[in-house]
Amino acid sequence: MLDPTGTDLSAVTSHRWQLLLPHRERLRRVARARLRSVEDAEDCVQETLLRAALHGNLDEARVGAFLTATVVRLCVDFYRAAERQSRLRQRAVTLVRAPDPEETACDSDEGRWMMRQAQRRLRGNERQVMLARAHGISAADVPGELQISTKAAESAFTRARMKLRQVYEQAMYDGDRRMQPAQ
Repeated sequence: MLDPTGTDLSAVTSHRWQLLLPHRERLRRVARARLRSVEDAEDCVQETLLRAALHGNLDEARVGAFLTATVVRLCVDFYRAAERQSRLRQRAVTLVRAPDPEETACDSDEGRWMMRQAQRRLRGNERQVMLARAHGISAADVPGELQISTKAAESAFTRARMKLRQVYEQAMYDGDRRMQPAQ
């Protein structure tokens, strides 16, 4: 009789199990020391014993070392799989989160406010570069559109961002002060 992997199950004799089962408690201790859950440790031990029982060229003189190495590797595999699942769940939660309508409205209003500040407070290349970027022109295309060097465009964009950040921080600071109760 063959299993789905093509292994002859008649080769798994009672002699093989008599060779493996005395190691079971030691394998449980090894797995339990590495895994948090008793059930997960037991799963690793069962998988180890099954792999050893079905191993075609098992060296009976080194069965203890084979079983120990296999159970330790299965414990490591368990942690890798759990970590992979954790990362996938974090990404899924991040991607699935729908934008809050209030947050969207605030972001939109804040963007309009920043555009007004850019038009009022920035001059020359800083203003042109910032408005071009706000209108969706890529950083690589801005120098060509404005007929300035790439370095000049980068410098103007950096200065404009710094000025607008200062305006924003000052507005937030003033807003916080107005929210404080009068003393």
